[in-house]
Amino acid sequence: MQQMPCKFACFFRVTKERGVTFQQLNFIKRMYVTQHSKAHSQRAKLKSESTAPPFLEGQHSGQEKMVIHEVRSVSPLLPPLSEKRVINESEALKSTVIAGGTGTVVGPASKEEKQWKEMKLELDDLPGILARLSKIKLTALVVSTASAGFAMAPVPFDLTCFLLASLGTGLSSCAANSINQFFEVPFDSNMNRTKNRPLVRGQISPLLAVSFAASCAVPGIALLTFGVNPLTAALGAFNIILYTCCYTPLKRISIVNTWVGAVVGAIPPIMGWTAATGSLDAGALLLGGILYSWQFPHFNALSWGLREDYSRGGYCMMSVTHPEMCRRVALRHCLALIGLSSLAPILDVTTWTFPIISLPVNLYISYLGFRFYRDADRGSSRKLFFCSLWHLPMLLLLMLTCKKSWYKKDNEKESLS
Repeated sequence: MQQMPCKFACFFRVTKERGVTFQQLNFIKRMYVTQHSKAHSQRAKLKSESTAPPFLEGQHSGQEKMVIHEVRSVSPLLPPLSEKRVINESEALKSTVIAGGTGTVVGPASKEEKQWKEMKLELDDLPGILARLSKIKLTALVVSTASAGFAMAPVPFDLTCFLLASLGTGLSSCAANSINQFFEVPFDSNMNRTKNRPLVRGQISPLLAVSFAASCAVPGIALLTFGVNPLTAALGAFNIILYTCCYTPLKRISIVNTWVGAVVGAIPPIMGWTAATGSLDAGALLLGGILYSWQFPHFNALSWGLREDYSRGGYCMMSVTHPEMCRRVALRHCLALIGLSSLAPILDVTTWTFPIISLPVNLYISYLGFRFYRDADRGSSRKLFFCSLWHLPMLLLLMLTCKKSWYKKDNEKESLS
């Protein structure tokens, strides 16, 4: 051990000149430990049994002495922020009473109870909240289908009537959707898909939601009555009542709600047709039939991926209670779209070109409907749902391009007379 300083000095000189790797250093350490293991052995000193009383346990016998330094507490420069809270908690603990010898504690709880906090409504957030309350995307779909029905009518295009009909239909849809959310607040709170709606989160009061619905319904029906015609206004009022008073409560009672909801979605294109013509013709019923059948593959495919949510919310849907019927009905109405497209030229709504050029689109959605019926999984339902999103505007656009012009019909009538 006396030669170790010399060896370490030589080792340091060699390391500085040549350099030593980590492996070499580790090898030297192991050799040093094996050669001098006896010198590095640890020895444990047995603790002598003490017979001193407990208050003298800190004292040691013999020459060993223990020095205890007393550290004085330093007062804080600033008072603690939670001083008031600590005082309140201590007072609450002092007020607890132990009843008898059972050890049951009676008194105010030390934990603070949760309290409801009032949410302040800012004017900058109000347009976005009202847009979500009225389901602005669904309202846009309703207005677009009503516009398609107006454009398909065999009459000259009237821009003023078109704008009034679109505005009245949009206001009626906003009113129906707002009332629907007002009724379904306790059920929407249990679903992941709807738990962030404005009424569920308390971003808007129920009174304000009902007031907004009334302020949309009354001007909307008034515009359709005095600006368009009473027939279109009656269809709009009937659709609001059917959606809020029939479809909404039926969602928790029977699977018939899906068929009632399909009727609600089929009325807007009929309203567009009646707004342009003032009468309920076979062409209007054809457009309504196309929208009626389209909604089954669209909604059934959507509800298939939301079965857990619907069952948690207490809704009675085909995808939850009758899964096989859900897939079968979706496939059936996919095939019905082919037949309804073939009826368009027969009812003198389009030319015979429409059934031909719309056949590939209808066949593709029917193929996806068959895949959904056969596989019954989330992948096939998702494909069918996304296909339905572009299938409807594509079908209506093809129908509009093959529309029979009104002046040709007038010329044919004059030639026949």
